[in-house]
Amino acid sequence: MTESPQPAPEAGVPVCYRHPGRESHIRCQRCGRPICPDCMRDAAVGFQCPDCVAEGARTTRSGRTAYGGLRPTKVGSTSIGLIAVNVAVWVAVLVTGGGASRLVDLLALRPNGLCVTGQGGFEVSAERCDGVGTFLPGVVDGALWQVLTSGFTHVQVLHIAFNMFALYVLGPQLEAALGRARFLALYFLSLLAGSAVVLWFAGEYQATLGASGAVYGLFAALFVLARKVGGDVRQLGLLIAVNVVITFAVPGISWQGHLGGFVGGLLVALVLVYSPRGPRRTAYQLGGLALITLVVLAALVARYVALA
Repeated sequence: MTESPQPAPEAGVPVCYRHPGRESHIRCQRCGRPICPDCMRDAAVGFQCPDCVAEGARTTRSGRTAYGGLRPTKVGSTSIGLIAVNVAVWVAVLVTGGGASRLVDLLALRPNGLCVTGQGGFEVSAERCDGVGTFLPGVVDGALWQVLTSGFTHVQVLHIAFNMFALYVLGPQLEAALGRARFLALYFLSLLAGSAVVLWFAGEYQATLGASGAVYGLFAALFVLARKVGGDVRQLGLLIAVNVVITFAVPGISWQGHLGGFVGGLLVALVLVYSPRGPRRTAYQLGGLALITLVVLAALVARYVALA
């Protein structure tokens, strides 16, 4: 069945801009052009034409944070994801032997490798064991992944509990303020900066693990944000001071990882928060983050070459 032709509108009668054969007395609330019922799209007030609706969808900007990042649709989800990864690695370590797990040997950060003899002693050597012990690889032996995986590895319950609680408290605040991508840049650059300082200043055969470097970076970033908005930073400063005292007072804590993570987080936060506002802010932020990344990578490579 064919559709019967519609009568042509009388001269001077407004017609739909998309269907010239249809008389229309409704106009688009945005551009003012006549539209027929088939072209009417609901708007906040009245109707809009399809072209204006499409243009509005193209030009509507997503919500942005105060520092240029996309506003997270679910604040805290990235922090929860990082916590989940840390907990999953901890459970894997726990069920494979805890502190004696082979995963700890592979994932913890060790500048140089060594051999554990059958009698419980150590043979400090960069060469692999020849069937007389267990070799614990280090970065200089090619275990480059340790600069990253060490930040997700824990053994002691109190260690992971403190780090994950701090991440749970600090992470969502920074994620909401910076946006997901910038928050992840802050977290991972803090972690890598901590690893770089560990490689340079920790014992050559000493194993270091834990998310403390990244967490200290979050502490530093929150301090920068609080100062930027004129907030009271006394309690936060006191909390950081207490953690610094604990770092140096309690044996076995890596001050190198804490210091590197704090400095890394401080620099990243300064770049993100104090980049000038305007259309080039993202470019300034990316440039600053790229420079920090290059410095951290250069420190890692230089130490690798020095140890090799």
